[in-house]
Amino acid sequence: MRTLVPIALVLIGCALTAQSPPAANVMGESCAPLGASFVRTTLYFGLTRPSGTVSETQWQIFLRNEVTPRFPDGLTVWEANGQWRRADGRISREKAKVLLLVHEDTAAVRTALGAIVAGYKRAFQQESVLWESARVCAAF
Repeated sequence: MRTLVPIALVLIGCALTAQSPPAANVMGESCAPLGASFVRTTLYFGLTRPSGTVSETQWQIFLRNEVTPRFPDGLTVWEANGQWRRADGRISREKAKVLLLVHEDTAAVRTALGAIVAGYKRAFQQESVLWESARVCAAF
């Protein structure tokens, strides 16, 4: 009997999900009348590199040359402290820059984001840049 309850809940959840309208439609309707549906992307850039750290000047040049031309309408940047578990199980910590963008969901924007990530990894010998995106309502 205990096994049937979780299975029933999963099946009910699947049925409800199948009947729900697509997320884009729900977001668009819930944004009216003041806002519109956009995507919020947050990128996390670690500042530690094999040969030291990314300086504030280097970051500003990267922002000016790589990010601003691709997102001239606006962006937000702040400093953060991050940590992650390395492959050897140890915890590593480093300072980071966090970049927040609110944008339309288009192939061109996704290409621009990919170019920013690839450019940062190449310029500063990074293994990765954390990238997260979510649908949001926004009004400007």
